[in-house]
Amino acid sequence: MKSLLQTLAILFASLILFSSDCKSKGGINKLNIIFILADDMGYNDLGYYGQKLIKSPNIDRLAEEGICFTQHYAGSTVCASSRAVLMTGLHMGHSYIRGNYNWDTEGNVSIPDESITVAELMREKGYSKGVIGKWRLGGPGSSGGPNNQGFDYSLCYAAMISRMDRDIRKIMMLLEG
Repeated sequence: MKSLLQTLAILFASLILFSSDCKSKGGINKLNIIFILADDMGYNDLGYYGQKLIKSPNIDRLAEEGICFTQHYAGSTVCASSRAVLMTGLHMGHSYIRGNYNWDTEGNVSIPDESITVAELMREKGYSKGVIGKWRLGGPGSSGGPNNQGFDYSLCYAAMISRMDRDIRKIMMLLEG
């Protein structure tokens, strides 16, 4: 059960951008930004928005103490291309990654080096940035790897998809009997 909860936690908090609390040259405080991108998560799947069965006290506290954006549109219907749209700001028709790819080809598909990501723009403003969870925009050694696309820190799951698929299949087999 603990493994299932950890898997769900990784799913629900798949991408977190964070910044350090620092002052710019002009002495103005910069905002701390935590952006949580959750694949396959509905509006009412957190306690803050009305969920009663699944407890999410830490995310609820972040929502209570910060700003919640409730009018957000996903850039695509699947995770990798939606993440590419979020990171680059490109419309799906212009995005380099337009779908999810099989594991054996995923390592070869990455956003090009000349792509400008939100992390690179934040770096220009003096932010420290990190990404944790699912990336799928290029492996660590590729041009699309998170550290090559503006992130200072990354803890991304190279084999997360195959692991999650295996866990989901186990859950489905248990549910089906």
